[in-house]
Amino acid sequence: MAPLNLDDLRRILVSCAGDNDGVDLDGDIIDRSFEDLGYDSLALLETAACIEREYGIDLADEDMAGMQTPRALLETVNGAVSAGAS
Repeated sequence: MAPLNLDDLRRILVSCAGDNDGVDLDGDIIDRSFEDLGYDSLALLETAACIEREYGIDLADEDMAGMQTPRALLETVNGAVSAGAS
């Protein structure tokens, strides 16, 4: 499976957790906190569930609870995708 990229993550955030008015997800968001982007822990759990379904991986709730930025989420997901492909 192809790795998750930032464009895929943007799509998943909007489709699974909703689009937060006033937040420009098209801008440079890679190192902005999810809190700054308007996504709380529940939104991240919903996002994780969508990613798990789409990518066929398991993401621990504890890992998601500590996720701070899109970069950290991409690294975690792509690590799990790579491990699953091995």
